[in-house]
Amino acid sequence: MQALTTRSKVASNKKMTFVEKLYIPAILGGLRITLNHFFKKKVTIQYPEQKREFAPVFRGQHVLKRDENGAERCTACGLCAVACPAEAITMTAAERKPGEESLYREEKYASVYEINMLRCIFCGLCEEACPKEAIFLTDRIVDTEYVRQNLVFGKDKLVEPINNRIDVSVRETKETREFKTHPGYAHNKLYTKPSKA
Repeated sequence: MQALTTRSKVASNKKMTFVEKLYIPAILGGLRITLNHFFKKKVTIQYPEQKREFAPVFRGQHVLKRDENGAERCTACGLCAVACPAEAITMTAAERKPGEESLYREEKYASVYEINMLRCIFCGLCEEACPKEAIFLTDRIVDTEYVRQNLVFGKDKLVEPINNRIDVSVRETKETREFKTHPGYAHNKLYTKPSKA
């Protein structure tokens, strides 16, 4: 029968010496490795007291941002849900009612916005796809849970509080910051309904 590969190994049937049969060289070699590690610097961090520094590109829990007036930026366009490779984002759109101009930035908003954190792979494609800069991944760690349903985050956990804004400026690129300061672009200006003359 012909061999399937050319990488065959020849088995060695070498007889062990008396010292090798006692396994003393092998034991001493293992002890030497253990002693070398014993005197090296420890890599363990005592977590509650010490906290490891995260890289600036770390992607943690999501946040739905508000604009400078406190209105929600999300317009329920669905681009983040389409861009999500794990299909973790679901939303339901609704129309803004008269008197809710201070709550929602534009006429359409997300009445329901949910992210299944068990599915999310923290790739950041949702924040890249968002044209309104409404969703960002922060440096916060997602809390653990014992119940699966508690890891489906709704707007109650995702929308940032008005009095406790979350800084996401490290996530913005230089080009985005320049784009926002350009006076000719209306990308981030608050939408107002044209008055009827």
